[in-house]
Amino acid sequence: MKNLRTYLSVAALATALGLAGCSVASTTPTGVSAISSTSSAASSSSAASSGVASSTTQAVSLDTLAEDTHYDADDLTWDAASEVAVTLADGASKAATGTSSDAVKVDGGTVTITAAGTYRLSGSLSDGQVVVAAGEEDVVRIILDGASITSSTGSPFVVQSANEAIVYLEDGTTNTLGDAATYADQGTDAANAALYSMADLTIAGSGSLTVDGNYNDGISSKDGLVLAAGTVTVDAADDGIVGKDYAVLLSGAYQVTAAGDGFKSDNDADEGRGWLLINGGTINVSAGDDGIKAYNTLKIAAGTATVEESEEGLEAQHILIAGGTATVTSNDDGVNASGGSSTSTSQGGGMGGGSMAVGDYTVEVTGGLLTINSKGDGLDSNGNASISGGTVVVNGPTDNGNGALDVNGELAVTGGTVAAAGSAGMAVTPSDTSTQSGVQVTLGSSVPAGTVIQVADPAGKVVAAFVTTKATASLVFSSAAVTDGEEYTVYTGGTATVSAGLGEGSLDGAKEQGTVTAGEYTAAQGPGGGGGPRW
Repeated sequence: MKNLRTYLSVAALATALGLAGCSVASTTPTGVSAISSTSSAASSSSAASSGVASSTTQAVSLDTLAEDTHYDADDLTWDAASEVAVTLADGASKAATGTSSDAVKVDGGTVTITAAGTYRLSGSLSDGQVVVAAGEEDVVRIILDGASITSSTGSPFVVQSANEAIVYLEDGTTNTLGDAATYADQGTDAANAALYSMADLTIAGSGSLTVDGNYNDGISSKDGLVLAAGTVTVDAADDGIVGKDYAVLLSGAYQVTAAGDGFKSDNDADEGRGWLLINGGTINVSAGDDGIKAYNTLKIAAGTATVEESEEGLEAQHILIAGGTATVTSNDDGVNASGGSSTSTSQGGGMGGGSMAVGDYTVEVTGGLLTINSKGDGLDSNGNASISGGTVVVNGPTDNGNGALDVNGELAVTGGTVAAAGSAGMAVTPSDTSTQSGVQVTLGSSVPAGTVIQVADPAGKVVAAFVTTKATASLVFSSAAVTDGEEYTVYTGGTATVSAGLGEGSLDGAKEQGTVTAGEYTAAQGPGGGGGPRW
């Protein structure tokens, strides 16, 4: 096993991976851009001072990364002279003579690679298969150089055995893998994905790959998986991209459409495994079940993760947003800390203060931009949650059976910016362990989508301007611009210029709704209503 610390501790690695030449992969990280939208007119001199924080790249901390991966930069460097050229053709596939060419066996439509080395595949198989059956210590590098492989009986690309398999997408090429709708072999260890590996798997290179998983999964590794680069499109009948021990996105652009889960790590048997890291690149997911999921820990440190459609958007026992941009749309919970193995206790939590099970589950936001649009709970932890940096914007449920914030234990807000809007029936507010103040606005009745809600300080300066994306009855807002104990006036209307729904506003034409006091709950009584527990 090679350690991910090797990758993360070398400051110049991104430059090294971007070197030109056919024998070195080009994996310059994809840039990160904030998601932005504009509502109403430009702001006036009373602009809010609490805009959305920019999304910057935050390298994952070495101190928080306990698990190893198989990947390092050497995987993407090789001697071009040692490559074995393999031409794929129906009934006529062949390897060019030379070093390691005897490790390529052709039997009808099946091409089998049996030893370590670098193999460049081009051409097409309309009904065939590439199999890697190398030794347990062998590193096998497959360069897809304009290759198209389809199978009518199973998976077109199977790594049966190796220490590590690297699928490298040659610059400027388009490659495709498509499997059968029904597999002839459905045994316990049989392949179940269009790109399937029993060994550690890396995908790299600046070319493109289209994967059609017609039977089950699109890309699946039964060991570790690292997505180091590439422009990859996956369409799967079940899960899109799966790494068992871990799944890591370092760079590249990945588009996933899946009837099941989108991108996940699912080892539920080995302690410390089943984790997922997004540390660069972009991934867009449309999923019939969960969008991005880990059994153990899910961390977004940099890059852009977009869940366009899902039941639950981000799900893991422990969820950490440390940087980058995450945008989630869900039919149920947007961010859900649940599952895994936990020890539960009974503890009062949330605004109601009743008895709820508090397990070993956490949501932690320390940086970046997290935007949620959920029909169920917005940010939900079956344990505790904390926000100490970054920006969290929640467009939560419209029904009173769910809340924009739903935390069984403590919700500690000590920094960053939080704007959580939704129904008022189960509104949860930060706990008294929070050191940053804020306000809760509970409107007398829901306001429609597109409504500007503004909060102004005693001097008339707008400290929060929020534009709703759906019917909204409650808004919790916290930022460094709010002073504990001060009285703030709530307005609807006026104009606002926002990014992810939050930004700068003007009170011209706005209608005053009442007042709230920072650090006091207003429950469901509307602005100016009674107090309650302090934050």
